[in-house]
Amino acid sequence: MTQMAKALLVDDRRENLMALEAILQGLPVQVVAVESGEAALKQLLVDDFAVILLDAQMPDMDGFETAGHIKRRERTRHVPIIFLTAADRDAQLALRGYQVGAVDYLTKPFDPWVLRAKVSVFVELWVKTRQLAAQSELVREREAQWRMLTDAVDEATALLRSDDPDARDRAADLLEQARWGAPA
Repeated sequence: MTQMAKALLVDDRRENLMALEAILQGLPVQVVAVESGEAALKQLLVDDFAVILLDAQMPDMDGFETAGHIKRRERTRHVPIIFLTAADRDAQLALRGYQVGAVDYLTKPFDPWVLRAKVSVFVELWVKTRQLAAQSELVREREAQWRMLTDAVDEATALLRSDDPDARDRAADLLEQARWGAPA
């Protein structure tokens, strides 16, 4: 069973979170909405996210400080952050967002279809990354099985070349065990 990608929405205003949830409705993503940077950091301790939509200006811990904490944690440093803000008056805010590790910085009002497209890209990347990790693990398991079989064949060949009268039976047992993955 494949785990569904999640998007973390962080905004101190409930109506903004509801609007973001509506914009993302219908995408293959589970939305988790929180109302503070501190709540976002707590959520990131228990869940993995494909993308974070983060309000730049919030009371207590603003989006920039929150992003800084996210990017300092090994577990979350690679999660893409898209800043959302009503403050477009200052280009320095966007620069500050990129400096703390954001992949994008959108000012309100923004085109909801553009945001959906951006979130879709990160969700697809998250899904593909999970698929690649699963395939990589499968390849590692098959390589280990191959090594075990190869070692068993080498050992059986050495037995068959020996002068041991029971070598044939022991070699057959060895190959049978390796075939089924039992320890030799």
